[in-house]
Amino acid sequence: MFLQRLVEYANRPDVRLSPIMYAAEPVRYWIDLDGEGAFRAIISAEGEDRRSTKRVDVPTLVRSSGIRPKLLADNAEYVLGIPRPEGKPDDVAKRHRAFVELTRRCAEKTAEPDLQAVLRFLERLTPDTFTLPDDFDPTAPVSFRVDGRRPADLLSVQGFWKVEASEGQLMECLVCGRERPAMETLQVMLKGIPGGQTSGLALISANAKAFESYGLEGSYIAPTCQECSDRFMKAANQLIAGESTHLYLGNTVYIFWTREDIPFSFGSMLSRPEPDQVRELLASVSKGGDARIDPIPFYATALTASGARAVVRDWIDTTVGQARKNLARFFALQDITGAWGEAGRPRGVYTLGKATVRSRSDDDPAPWVFRALMRCALAGGPLPASLLLKAVERCRVERGVNHERAALLKMTLVSRYSTGDKTGGRTMIELEADNRNPAYLCGRLFAELEAVQRAALGDVGAGIVDRYYGTASSAPATVFGRLVRGAQPHLGKLRRERPGAYHALDGRLQDILANLDAFPPTLTLKQQAFFALGYYHQRAADRHAARARSGKHDDLAGVTEDDLTGNSEEE
Repeated sequence: MFLQRLVEYANRPDVRLSPIMYAAEPVRYWIDLDGEGAFRAIISAEGEDRRSTKRVDVPTLVRSSGIRPKLLADNAEYVLGIPRPEGKPDDVAKRHRAFVELTRRCAEKTAEPDLQAVLRFLERLTPDTFTLPDDFDPTAPVSFRVDGRRPADLLSVQGFWKVEASEGQLMECLVCGRERPAMETLQVMLKGIPGGQTSGLALISANAKAFESYGLEGSYIAPTCQECSDRFMKAANQLIAGESTHLYLGNTVYIFWTREDIPFSFGSMLSRPEPDQVRELLASVSKGGDARIDPIPFYATALTASGARAVVRDWIDTTVGQARKNLARFFALQDITGAWGEAGRPRGVYTLGKATVRSRSDDDPAPWVFRALMRCALAGGPLPASLLLKAVERCRVERGVNHERAALLKMTLVSRYSTGDKTGGRTMIELEADNRNPAYLCGRLFAELEAVQRAALGDVGAGIVDRYYGTASSAPATVFGRLVRGAQPHLGKLRRERPGAYHALDGRLQDILANLDAFPPTLTLKQQAFFALGYYHQRAADRHAARARSGKHDDLAGVTEDDLTGNSEEE
């Protein structure tokens, strides 16, 4: 199914791929000939190395051993008989003869004048018939031009090469279902997969007995014809290279495509979502979607490297409408107030995934984290409870809750427990003053006790959050009695020195404590997530209120932590 959908993409009228058995290669040198095959010059293509040389479509062939020339474009050993540094004279002569013989067969089969010119040049080739550039690299690709024309571009030449390179057993192609010569080795490699070989990865191969099936070797284990294999491999490479059709997440690359061209980029929405784009998507979905594009099939897959092979890790087959609906839900799930009470910005998959590892580190999350988020974003369904564990652990280790972790916690809770009495249908976007969940209340209380300490003592280095967050978020009854008692001297100091701050903080403490019958002995994983959200929501609400009192609505940097405790100007 995956390969068939890639062939469908390759056949879209707006998709341009190289001809069959051709590939875009960085031809470094052009041998310019006239119409009679007389040598004019060897022109070095623009650029100092292969990577900066312009790529053109030339015949291609995967070869690992033996002598197998490529038509009209190869290294200097094959084309000119000039050895590479490690080349053996006997092997070089054999390679050059094979190249000349292949060119002769093509010239006879196609009867093209330009091929005849190339053949005449090769037949009378001697070291005296051409002059090499001073910095000539015999390992770089060399091809031909005749009176400025590239013989490899001729349709007759492309047809010849397609037949020439199609040798294989006659088998039923698993993609098109027709009986055709199957490819023993796929002639196009997948490139751009993280951790993969620079030469590319095979999608179908068996190079050891353990991988063989029913005695079939190589790519015969999953037989595909030349045309289908060429199309689906090149389509995958184009999607990997496309700016809006791929997304790198750790060691995985995701590719997306639709059966028809659509004016919507899933890749950019998943990697760099902009608030305006997200609002537009949510509005469109709430109005019933877009009847023009919603029925169009949508596909996505995840690819990783494993040795010399590419591995398909996930596959999503749905419609544009359903994928857009799931994506809108994905952004609605993560909607949570910012750390200062402002509207939270939408986060891409990579940013959310990074919430499960150390802050400000280069560590990548476990691969399953990205797969879970991507599947939720495109295929819907709940996020796994293991994401709660990852995010809760990071909050406990780093003794605090940032916006990304709060969003991930909220997403997982609401996606898993959004009905019945598990969350009461709460959206958890901002502070919920009427939420009676004991764990949530404990989180709010912890935020206020932190504010009391800061208001009374200022920056004390290792405050109660640094010392007690882990215990408070998992076993509240163990520490909250001590913390509440320890806050009383701080409140007494504030009542004497800063009565405005005292009344603000004491009022919030009393409101929270009035709804807590007792401190829970222990908190489950889900309850620890509620604790973290209560702590985050309360701090964000306090900051928002402080910003409003200070009048600094547009300058978050102008509001200090001391502002969270009350309006000093009113004192």
